[in-house]
Amino acid sequence: MADSITIDGTDEDLALSKSDYLSRQEVLRRRSRRVKQLARLYKAHYWSLMEELKRKHKEYYWLYGKSPFKEDEKKNGEQNDENNKLGLGFQLKCQISDCKDKAMALTRFCHKHILKDTNQMLYRGCNFPIKSGQLCKKPILRSINPPHCPVHAQAAEKHLQRALKRAGLNVSSPSKLAPKLHVVVAEYVHQIQSKRREAQRKSASKIKIEEKTSES
Repeated sequence: MADSITIDGTDEDLALSKSDYLSRQEVLRRRSRRVKQLARLYKAHYWSLMEELKRKHKEYYWLYGKSPFKEDEKKNGEQNDENNKLGLGFQLKCQISDCKDKAMALTRFCHKHILKDTNQMLYRGCNFPIKSGQLCKKPILRSINPPHCPVHAQAAEKHLQRALKRAGLNVSSPSKLAPKLHVVVAEYVHQIQSKRREAQRKSASKIKIEEKTSES
């Protein structure tokens, strides 16, 4: 591949190739030209790798994720036997009894139930609070921070925007937040604590009702 690349400004370099000395301006101009070309090559190579990654991810998701096709039991058994021979160690179907999705590679569970696998280290549950003081718990990658699924990531951003307005910071996007960060953090923590207290209050009320019902 390197042989097919034409260096920018080859004619200029050729004209100066027999010079014993180059001026500082000529050296800097040549270095700048080559660095810019190298940056373009790296950028093109990066996006090429990203396209290849997306293509391979689609293939992986189709084979081991949620395929719309359901193989018959005989084919599943044959495929599982072949997988075991190859040492791949995964089943075609999720091991949850009422789940029909395919298991992910090297595990016995599909993406929806991957948290049931106590040995996996790639996923954790979304910790966005929902009704009744519970958490969402949808599987997300551990690298995602804050640990929210796509749906609740948008909800968290809306909550943060409201917190910014309460704190007197009218910005179009939380990503543009720079000044008075401590004010925003304090407001956000206050909202979280309020939701937790409300959930605890509802839980305590529910326990009292159950106790009264059992006594009567």
